[in-house]
Formats: sequence, structure tokens, C-alpha cells
Amino acid sequence: KQEELEAKEYTGTASGEMVTVTMNGKHEITAVKNQAPRRRPPMILKMLEDLIAAAVNSAAAAVDKDSEEEMSKMTGGLNIPGLG
Repeated sequence: KQEELEAKEYTGTASGEMVTVTMNGKHEITAVKNQAPRRRPPMILKMLEDLIAAAVNSAAAAVDKDSEEEMSKMTGGLNIPGLG
């Protein structure tokens, strides 16, 4: 099961999908897509950096949620110390 989770892809977005980040179950970023306008003044670049960070965090939260759900399935919902 761990290998399956690590191979899955998760997507996080920010600001109405202006920035999209994809990561695998090992929290490794596999893609970043930027739909921001082509001309980027410094203020826009800073905002874009913040959006990328938010999208990465969103994808990481999806990985964590899926991992917790899979662990819950495997343990039958039992609260086993050290496993979640």
C-alpha cells in the first residue's frame, strides 16, 4: 500500500488555478504550472511566489489526507498509537 500511495499524484491549486502544483505521495513536486499574465512586475512576482507556496501546501494536504484515509481503512478505524 505504501508504494501505491507514493506513486499517486496529487494536485494543489491557488488563486482560482492561476498556479497549479503536482506532487507525488513522497511530497516531491513533479510539475508547476503558472497561468499568470506574461508581463510580471516585481509585485506580481512576489504574489506568484506566494501562490506557488499555497499550491504546494494544498497538494501536501491532499497527500496527508489520502494517507490518513488509507491508514484508517487498514486499521479499521482503530486509534493505534504511533500509526497516525
